[in-house]
Amino acid sequence: MTTAGETGPLRLPLFRALWIATIVSNVGTWMHDVGAGWLMTSLSSDPLMVALVQAATTLPMFLFALPGGALADIVDRRRLLLAAQAWSLLSAAALAVLTLLGLTDPLVLLALTFSLATAAALNAPAFQAIVPELVPRETLPQAVALNSLGVNISRAIGPALGGLIIAAAGPAAVFVLNAVSVLGVMLVLYRWRRTPAASHLPPEHFLGALRAGARYVRQSPELRVVLVRSIAFFLFASAIWALLPVIARRDMGLGPAEYGGLLAFMGGGAVTGAMLLPRLRRYVSANVLTIAASAAFALVAIALSRATDYWMACAVMAVAGMAWIAMLSSLNVAAQMSAPAWVKARALAVYMVVFQGAMTAGSTLWGALAAQTDVRTALTVAAAGQVLALAVAFRYRLGGDARLDLSPSMHWPAPEVSGDVRPDRGPVMVTVEYRIDPLRVPEFTRAMGEMRRIRRRDGAMSWSLYEDAARPGLMIETFVLESWLEHLRQHERVTHTDHALQDEVQKYHLGPDKPVVRHLIAPET
Repeated sequence: MTTAGETGPLRLPLFRALWIATIVSNVGTWMHDVGAGWLMTSLSSDPLMVALVQAATTLPMFLFALPGGALADIVDRRRLLLAAQAWSLLSAAALAVLTLLGLTDPLVLLALTFSLATAAALNAPAFQAIVPELVPRETLPQAVALNSLGVNISRAIGPALGGLIIAAAGPAAVFVLNAVSVLGVMLVLYRWRRTPAASHLPPEHFLGALRAGARYVRQSPELRVVLVRSIAFFLFASAIWALLPVIARRDMGLGPAEYGGLLAFMGGGAVTGAMLLPRLRRYVSANVLTIAASAAFALVAIALSRATDYWMACAVMAVAGMAWIAMLSSLNVAAQMSAPAWVKARALAVYMVVFQGAMTAGSTLWGALAAQTDVRTALTVAAAGQVLALAVAFRYRLGGDARLDLSPSMHWPAPEVSGDVRPDRGPVMVTVEYRIDPLRVPEFTRAMGEMRRIRRRDGAMSWSLYEDAARPGLMIETFVLESWLEHLRQHERVTHTDHALQDEVQKYHLGPDKPVVRHLIAPET
C-alpha cells in the first residue's frame, strides 16, 4: 500500500494532471511497442530485424538526448515539450495511416519507430528536468519514484491492452490509439503557466551549453557513478527486451494477446516492486539494492531462456519487473540528485544517452548472437555478463549523493570592477591569495584538489595553484574562464555544498581578513 509520503506530490494539481496524462501517453507508447514488435515478426522472420525494432526505439536517445538536454537548459522547457509532443503526434499518425493502407514494410516501420523515438529523445531531458519545478525539493525523491511507478503502471496496462487490440483489430489500431494518447499531455502542458528561472544573465548559446554539460559530467564524480553503473546493467539487461518477441512468437508459439500478457506481468511486477521500495530503502542501501536487482535480472535471463510453459514465463517476467524497477528507480533518483538546476537537463540527458546507448548496443549484440546461434545461448551469455559486471558496484558505489545540497548558495560577492565590462570580453583570470602556515601547505594543497574540480566543473578552462618562492605559505590559486559572462555564470552556479567546502578550505587561511580575490581581463586590442 502506498504511504502518504509517496502520495504527497499527487496532492499538487499540476503534478497530478501531468502524471495521469503521462500514464495514458505511456500506455499508448507500450501499445505501439507491442504492435511494432509483433508487426515486424509478420514482415520478417529474421531475429536481427526483430531486434532492430528495439534498436530503432533506443538509438535516437543515444543520438539526440544530449542536444535535447542542452536545448532544455537554454530555452523555455514548456515550449520544447509541446514541440516534441507535436512531433510525436505526427509520427504516430503517419505510421497509423500507412499501416491502415497496407504500405508499411520493415524499413517504413523502422523509420517511423525511429522518428517517434527521436521525439521522445527531445522530450525526455526536459520532462525529467521540470520535476523539481513541479514539487517542493523535499518531495523530489517521491516524485521521481512516482514517475517510475507511472511508467510501470503503463507497462502493466499497455502491453496486455495492446495485445488484445492487435488480436481483435490488428497493429494499425494500436498505432491510431498511440497517436490519440499524446493529446492529454499536450493539453496539460498548454495550460501550464510556467515561471522561468530568475537570472539577470542571457541564456547560454547552444554549442557552449553542450560544452558546459560535457564539462560538468567530467567533473562530477556522483554522476559518473550513475553512468558507469548504467552501462554495467543495461548492456546485458537489454537481451530480454530485444529477444522477448522472438521467444514469445517463435519459441513458445504465443499469440499477440499472450505476448502482451508477458509484458503486463513484468509491469505488474514493477508496480509491486515500486510499492515495496520505500520500505526496503529503510533497511537496505541503494548500492546493495541495485546489486540484488542485477543478480535477480541475470537469473531471470537464465530462467526465461529455458521456459516452455506460458505461466512460468509470466512468473519470471514478474520477477524481472521487480528487479527492473529497483534498478531503474535507484539510478533515476541518483541522476536527479547529482546535478544542480542550471545543468540538470544536460546531466539527465547524458544519463539517458548512456542508458539508451547501452540498450541499443546490447539489443543489436544479442539479436546478432541469437541469429548466429540461438536465443538460449544469447540469454545465457547475457546473464553471465550481468553477473561479471556486478564487480563495478564495489568500486562505483551508488547512493553517495544523499548529502549533496546543489541549490545555488549565491554567497560570492559581486566582482569589483572599474566601469562596465562587456560580457563577451575575455579570457578572464581569477586569482585568490591565501596565507597558509608553511607547515600545513601539503595539507592545504590536498584540500584544494576538490576546489580544482569545482572550478573546472563550473566553467574554468584551466586551474593552477602556486606558492610564492620568497614568502613560504603565500599560496595563489588561479583559474581562467572564456569570458566575463562565463565568470558571472560561475557566481550563479556555486552550490551550498561548494560553500561548505570553501569554508573548510578557508580555515587554513591565516589572519582576520578573507583571502584576496582579483579579476584580470585580457586587454582589448
